[in-house]
Amino acid sequence: MAFNSPIEWCDHTFNPWIGCTKISPACDHCYAEAYDKRFGGSRWGPKAARIRTSADNWKKPLSWNRKAEKEGVRYRVFCASLADVFDNHNSIEQGWRDDLWELIDATPNLDWLLLTKRPQNIRGMVPWEWFFPTNVWIGTTVEDQKTADQRIKYLTQIPQAVRFISSEPLLGPVDLSNVEWFDGLRFNALEGQLHDKKGFVFKLNWVIAGGESGPNSRASFPDWFTSLRDQCAFASVPFFFKQWGDWVPGEFTDRGGWAMNRVGKRKASPLLDGALHQAFPTVATQWEAGS
Repeated sequence: MAFNSPIEWCDHTFNPWIGCTKISPACDHCYAEAYDKRFGGSRWGPKAARIRTSADNWKKPLSWNRKAEKEGVRYRVFCASLADVFDNHNSIEQGWRDDLWELIDATPNLDWLLLTKRPQNIRGMVPWEWFFPTNVWIGTTVEDQKTADQRIKYLTQIPQAVRFISSEPLLGPVDLSNVEWFDGLRFNALEGQLHDKKGFVFKLNWVIAGGESGPNSRASFPDWFTSLRDQCAFASVPFFFKQWGDWVPGEFTDRGGWAMNRVGKRKASPLLDGALHQAFPTVATQWEAGS
């Protein structure tokens, strides 16, 4: 389960194991669960054991690392598209995670994007305390304000690594300037902010947003996306608009809202307000502690 990725914000995907459990509205129409059902559906849900991928699959990142070093580039690796690295299911052996941390350490030319819906588990599962490896990017899914308030507070306590959110599918408006008790985008980037509730917190470095696709997809409204874009622009934080999903805006109605038209993901434009937004954290961001 490792290949050149069609996902616009990464170069490769790597799955150390397969399987997960739905925990929030963003999971309702999970593409990974649908993928698993095509092969028996035995790895999804609270009672289903997660399955480690093959030894050959685990060798792929080493090959990517050698190629990146030879070409003088960095590849972004999404880990994991068919699982959650910070899933605390009892079928996931500690040795699997230990092997993953060693693999990350052995591939310094790859930037590892660890995206989770369980950020509360990060600090207890990684072997790093203060200084995270500079090739580790830690992200959490934020589909609405409720999940923003629940999850970002854990993410922003992590120093050193690039911290990002993925608002895909975006199911409601999100105000990152008022996430439970702080502004997630605009405080001191290098030194962090000392907060009396949580100690030092560090700002977000990147925001990804996109809509939902599939037979039961829900529409994401333009104002939700443009608000995130404008928040990021005001705070000089890179913003990546991935895609509309199946639904695109039609006319603005006299009731004060957008009429959304279902056209399918292939026909939907990747443009937001007529412009392409595909910004990434800079090379400097990757190497500056707390940036």
